[in-house]
Amino acid sequence: MAAGIKDITVNFPGGKQVDAHYDGRTVQTDQSVKNGGENSAPEPFDLFFVSMATCVGIYVLEFCTARDLDTEGLDVRLYSEFDPDEKRYPNISIDITLPQGFPEKYRKAIWRTANLCTVKKHILTPPEFAITLNGTAAPE
Repeated sequence: MAAGIKDITVNFPGGKQVDAHYDGRTVQTDQSVKNGGENSAPEPFDLFFVSMATCVGIYVLEFCTARDLDTEGLDVRLYSEFDPDEKRYPNISIDITLPQGFPEKYRKAIWRTANLCTVKKHILTPPEFAITLNGTAAPE
């Protein structure tokens, strides 16, 4: 497959499980027990938050390793609270815990680096979506 192309195939192994396959990898999802699943894997929407937090995480990790900075104690925490009236998570907070003794001269730069997260960029400038049925446009 050409670089830069995402081709993900989804199948349904049983119950409320939905698996995604790409690049020889499988990402498993399931629903919580309260949503009729077995809670054997993260729910699909949880992966949205996981992708955001880990995207910021790899950016800050690479920032530190490129400068030979100690990463012991480096931590990224994402927090969001569901608003039942809006039926959505209206705010996402990401807090980066820097290692003890992190150089002051890099604080602003690592903050800027964390803001480069590709997942965040796609949310702020969303792609266009097209859903087809058997490869053809949606029914009218």
